[in-house]
Amino acid sequence: MVEVIGVRFRPNGKIYHFNPLNFKVRKGDHVIVETARGVEYGEVVTGRKAVSEEKVIAELKPVIRVATAADTEKNGRNKEKAKEALKICAEKVKKHGLDMKLVDAEYTFDGNKALFYFTSDGRVDFRELVKDLASVFKTRIELRQIGVRDETKLCGGVGMCGRELCCHTFLSEFNPVSIKMAKEQNLSLNPTKISGTCGRLMCCLKNEQESYEYLNRSMPGVNDEVTTKDGQKGKVLSVNVLRQLVKVVFEDEQGEKEVVEFRADELKFRRSRKKVQVSAKEKKELESLEKEGESTLE
Repeated sequence: MVEVIGVRFRPNGKIYHFNPLNFKVRKGDHVIVETARGVEYGEVVTGRKAVSEEKVIAELKPVIRVATAADTEKNGRNKEKAKEALKICAEKVKKHGLDMKLVDAEYTFDGNKALFYFTSDGRVDFRELVKDLASVFKTRIELRQIGVRDETKLCGGVGMCGRELCCHTFLSEFNPVSIKMAKEQNLSLNPTKISGTCGRLMCCLKNEQESYEYLNRSMPGVNDEVTTKDGQKGKVLSVNVLRQLVKVVFEDEQGEKEVVEFRADELKFRRSRKKVQVSAKEKKELESLEKEGESTLE
C-alpha cells in the first residue's frame, strides 16, 4: 500500500495521484507538482489515502511544495497570459491559412511551455505555425488536437435537458457510450434525439444503463408472445420498464381485440431479442455518433 493524494489541474479534469511526502495537505489546498509536461499548479481534490500499488499506473511523483500566495498569484497571471496568447495564435492561424479551430490555450506553471488546443476534421501541418509562435512567445510551443467531446467539455453549454452540460460540470472522464444503450432504454434511434451538443451520443445514456439492464431481464419485448396465469395467450403491445407493466393484446375467434395491462411477474414468456430495423442512412449516422477517442485533456 502507498499513501497518495489526488490532484486536478483544471475544473472537472482528470485526477492524478502524487506522493504527499510529509506535507500537511488537505482537500481544497493547492500544491506545486512535477508532471510529464513540466511543473504545474493543481488543486488537491482527495486527501491522503492508502491505495494498493496496482492502482498507481504511472510513476508516483512527489509534491514539490504546498502552494503559496505568490504561487496562486503567478497562476492567475498565467491564465491572463493564456487568453492573450490565444488571440495571437488565432491571428497566426489565419495568416497561415490553416484549417483548424482554436479552442483553448494554457501555460505550464513554470512558463516553460505554452499549449494550444484545437479541433480539425483531418491532419494539420502546423510546423510553420509552431516556429512563428515560438518566435513570438520565446518559449516551447505545443499544439494538441482534441476531439469534439473535449471541445464541448472546455467550452461548456446547456443540454437538451435544460441543465449545464455534465462534462463541463462534474464528469472528470468520458465513459464509453454505445447505440446498444439507447436500444436497451427503448429510446428513439433518431441521431438528432440521442446525440448531445458535441454531436456524439449523450453521456447520460450511461447513467441509467445498469438499472435498465437489470429491469429488462424481467420484461418481455414488444410483439413477444406471453401467457397469463389462467392460460390466455396474447402479444405484447407495449412495456413500461420502470413501472414493470406490460400491455397485452388478446384476440378472440371473431377477430375482436382487447388490450389488458399486467404486471410483468403475472406473465409467462420467453423473451426474444429482435433486431431494430434502421435505414442505411441512419445506420451510417449512428455509427458516426459512437466514434470517440481517449480524452487528451489533463
